[in-house]
Amino acid sequence: MTSRDPNTSNGALPIIVNPPHLHDPTPNGYSTAVASPAAGRLAFVSGQGGQDQTGNLSPEFGNQVEQAYANLAAVLDALGALPCHVVKLTVFVVDHDMSKLRVLTENVKRMFGDTLPAQTLIPVPKLAIDPMLFEVEAVVLLD
Repeated sequence: MTSRDPNTSNGALPIIVNPPHLHDPTPNGYSTAVASPAAGRLAFVSGQGGQDQTGNLSPEFGNQVEQAYANLAAVLDALGALPCHVVKLTVFVVDHDMSKLRVLTENVKRMFGDTLPAQTLIPVPKLAIDPMLFEVEAVVLLD
């Protein structure tokens, strides 16, 4: 069991739990569980797709994932939070396969480093609009 970096702007930090007798999920870009301290407030971030500021959506899966995580970072900033305050991600992937998992893992590790949130990947046949291939929603510990 490890905790998040205490040198962040947010005083109430989530606690990462990866029991040593279970398979280590961190190479795949997530933690087994993340606990919220009793004093914490939670924010629930709606699904962020790969649209840029003008609403454009790349047809490429990797570009959509990268933009979706950039959008999530912008929401975190607006909330006064950092990636280390994210306790749970749910990602939705159209026509999921192992090549897409590699792209997802790279982007999660780039954004979250060693403070990997709990995460669930849900393969789906379609998202809100036809060209969307990826969406990520988050639960964030604010304080």
